[in-house]
Amino acid sequence: MAPRTGRAGALCVAAATAIAMMSIPTGASAAPVRYEAENAAISQGVVESNHAGFSGTGFVNFDNVAGSSVEFTVNAAQAGSATLTFRYANGTTENRPVDVNVNGSLAVDERAFAGTGAWTTWSSVTNTVQLNQGSNKIKLTATGALGGPNLDYVDVEQTTSAPALEQEAEQATINQGVVESNHAGFSGTGFVNYNNVTGSYVEYTITADQAGEHKLTFRYANGTTTDRPLAITVDGGTATNLPFPGTGAWTTWQTATTSVTLKAGANKIRATATTANGGPNADKLTATFSGPVDNEPPTPPKNLRATGHTSTSTSLAWDAATDNVKVVGYDIYQHGQLMKSVDGETLAATVDGLEPDTDYDWTVFAKDATPNVSQASNNVIVRTDPAPPDTIPPSNPSNLRSTGKTATSVDLAWTASTDNVKVTGYEIFVDGALKQTADGTATTATVAGLTTGKEYAFKVRAKDAKNNLSGFSNEIKDTPAAGGPKGVPNPGTVTTIANGVDVPWGLVFLPDGSALFSERETFNIYRLTEGGSKTLVGKVPNAVGTGGEGGLLGLEIAPTFSTDHYLYIYHTASEGNRVVRMKYENNALSEYKVLLQGIAKSRFHNGGRLRWGPIDNKLYVSVGDAQNDSRAQDKNSLNGKILRINPDGTIPADNPFGNAVWTMGHRNPQGLDFDSQGRLWQAEFGQSTMDEVNLIQKGGNYGWPACEGTSGNCSGYIAPKKTWSTSSASPSGLTIINDYVFVATTVGSRVYRNRIDANSNLVEQTTYFQGTYGRLRTVEVDKEGDIWLTTSADKDGNPNNDKILHVDIVYSGGDPQPPGDFKLTSSAFADNGNIPAKYTCAGDGSPGQDTSPPLTWGAKQDAKSYAIVFADVANGGNKLHWAIWDIPASSLSLPEGLGAGFNVPGQNGAKQKAMGSGANSQKYFGPCPGGSTHPYTFTLYAVNSATVPGLTSSSTMAQIETAIKNASTANTKLNGKSNAAA
Repeated sequence: MAPRTGRAGALCVAAATAIAMMSIPTGASAAPVRYEAENAAISQGVVESNHAGFSGTGFVNFDNVAGSSVEFTVNAAQAGSATLTFRYANGTTENRPVDVNVNGSLAVDERAFAGTGAWTTWSSVTNTVQLNQGSNKIKLTATGALGGPNLDYVDVEQTTSAPALEQEAEQATINQGVVESNHAGFSGTGFVNYNNVTGSYVEYTITADQAGEHKLTFRYANGTTTDRPLAITVDGGTATNLPFPGTGAWTTWQTATTSVTLKAGANKIRATATTANGGPNADKLTATFSGPVDNEPPTPPKNLRATGHTSTSTSLAWDAATDNVKVVGYDIYQHGQLMKSVDGETLAATVDGLEPDTDYDWTVFAKDATPNVSQASNNVIVRTDPAPPDTIPPSNPSNLRSTGKTATSVDLAWTASTDNVKVTGYEIFVDGALKQTADGTATTATVAGLTTGKEYAFKVRAKDAKNNLSGFSNEIKDTPAAGGPKGVPNPGTVTTIANGVDVPWGLVFLPDGSALFSERETFNIYRLTEGGSKTLVGKVPNAVGTGGEGGLLGLEIAPTFSTDHYLYIYHTASEGNRVVRMKYENNALSEYKVLLQGIAKSRFHNGGRLRWGPIDNKLYVSVGDAQNDSRAQDKNSLNGKILRINPDGTIPADNPFGNAVWTMGHRNPQGLDFDSQGRLWQAEFGQSTMDEVNLIQKGGNYGWPACEGTSGNCSGYIAPKKTWSTSSASPSGLTIINDYVFVATTVGSRVYRNRIDANSNLVEQTTYFQGTYGRLRTVEVDKEGDIWLTTSADKDGNPNNDKILHVDIVYSGGDPQPPGDFKLTSSAFADNGNIPAKYTCAGDGSPGQDTSPPLTWGAKQDAKSYAIVFADVANGGNKLHWAIWDIPASSLSLPEGLGAGFNVPGQNGAKQKAMGSGANSQKYFGPCPGGSTHPYTFTLYAVNSATVPGLTSSSTMAQIETAIKNASTANTKLNGKSNAAA
């Protein structure tokens, strides 16, 4: 680029952060609204005014690098098409192309900004894009090393007329045809000349903003007198034959039209030649919404029944569903997993590839072209026949050996067995008793829940589909022993906290260490202590089941629970799924309030997990696609998404799409948790190929239904961090301990553990408890750093046969509740002693002017820093008074009487915050209960980073405590009492 005037450092990008915020008025053709570039968000660019002719107060000079950008924010009064007119100058002869992204998706690929002759010569280019109702982000990003042009403004003009969606034929997928430009009058850069054969085709991709009827207009030329008809299909559906008669000359262009139903999102429209003459010369396709929107789903299919079965297949039949337009297909599900699809005229199917002698739970759903999906048919449970006669057992596994161990586990490996048909699994015995299983393809296993220092005997045998058992492998002995990297959480002893529960789904810990859990089918919530005391606290109003995966699901509390007693709940209701809030006080529920509705339900794919954001104080919600996969790519649908809402149910201003949607492109996400950096991780059920774990990014698209895991058309979508086959996982619960991700699986009947490495990948996978406890649903870490694990025998039809288990977590290098020298003490008072009045508001009679007590502690190995939180814990509460964090790891004490200030004077970067207001919020805030003896705790945290991420002087006390907890590897308490009077 030719040199332009230099810039002052004060004008760097960081200063140019104002975002243009205006609304587009409604009307048949709303007047253009101007957005000045100098008021937009700028990255690698600067506002200047040294070239005359600009509007407003200046223009944006892009830096001469690829990736420099300008982002406008536009509030549209309605969804629809809008014309963008960019005014710019380019005083060179070089094109300066930019990508135009709308709401994170590419809308215009490398929009050209050609030279204008001089930097004072301003020109305009236009493009039509689709906007959502509400806030839209329009971002121009330079794609070349020269950067972008000088950008003056963008005019945005929106109309209420139906948007036309177009694709040039030369940009479509072509089979047996060629792009030419030898006949004048075409649009774009050319046209497609079909080969003169039956079956040649052009396949267009039309992305519809809304589902419903669309008029298709094909522009073409046919310089012969012979009709060249085409068969028009949408996504491989039923063909419509459309004539393309002669136009008189190859330079005479006319149109042919037909109407079809499109779904919201991408549609594949194929125009296939039906005669040996091939098709006409194809110029372009235009699709225009003609409505009305078809929101009416088909009726559920009736009378689903089994018509036959073998050892590996089941045959089904059903009565036809009806629809206001037309039933175009049926989906056959086996307990939430799509097994087969047939067209709308087919009322029977056989599903192959099943396991012998196994119960399968079948349901059928009808769908129309929109696609709307019906509710479920009746379900039918069919058991496959036993495997054919087979009396030959597998060979014995051999060379059993120990390949590693921790304080609570031993890793085993063996040489695989062989079988005349197939090895279907292995049984692992410990001290002569069956301990767990492994898949038929496995040659390794980890046996957990062992006792340190005790010797165990191990042996393995194989089995086949007829349950023929091999002989045992060689027996080996090994002894679990401490060691390994510090802080690694290893599952130890497993005990049963509660028996006789019914599909325990949501599980959340209260400040006193007890838990609340939900039963999916009964809609009951119970309080459960670690000692096994179970108390019914209430039934959630308005909850209903779906005969599948719906009902009473996730539970969560906010950091403010000790003061507001709010319990957040996800449940299925008559109209769909809801997020609601109730009060939990005195072992009872009250004050039911709906926070979020409009979430479609189905028998399966309801999602349902809740998790509180530790940094932003928002509620995150996992929502399934309700068995209509098109919803996952519809930004205006709440299904197939991760949602994010405020504690009162309102929409956060910084959500990416102006509604509750945080991320999209999900099938059936359930597990959610945050790592030590405050990043959200999510577990998701796949369809028939891959389950996955994702690292969630604001506004991200994770690909469903085009992409399942890493299978399918995955270009342009965010890739998962971990995948498993659907037969070995079906992940429901997810929790994170010390940046180790634990995932509980239903079909897999096991727990996976993976470490988050420095590149944000999941590595070092270990598998625990396979086949030991059956299907597993929820995994959560309690306040002592141990795991509570729920079983989920929801396919057996028997109520009250699930368990809640306690898994003792043993940490390599030491327990997170360590005794010994990692203890907090004060020379001013003993543990559980009285806190002297000088350290309370009674010392001077004024809350917030208190002297902090002297505190001392022993070092915690591998701590990167320390933090202390001071709280009033009367009546099992947790009223936060004061916190100090980012105490250097080299500091093992705090002096009496800390100075005031967010950055604590003399403490080497330590920061503090208190419950007070104004200046008092940056001082120690001591006990002041008003005269009665009151319990308090000082909790010392060993933190795994030098600074606690995400905290500022405006963070709330609840946010601070949550962030400290999430970054800590260990904690210990100093208890005190106070009878200070205000």
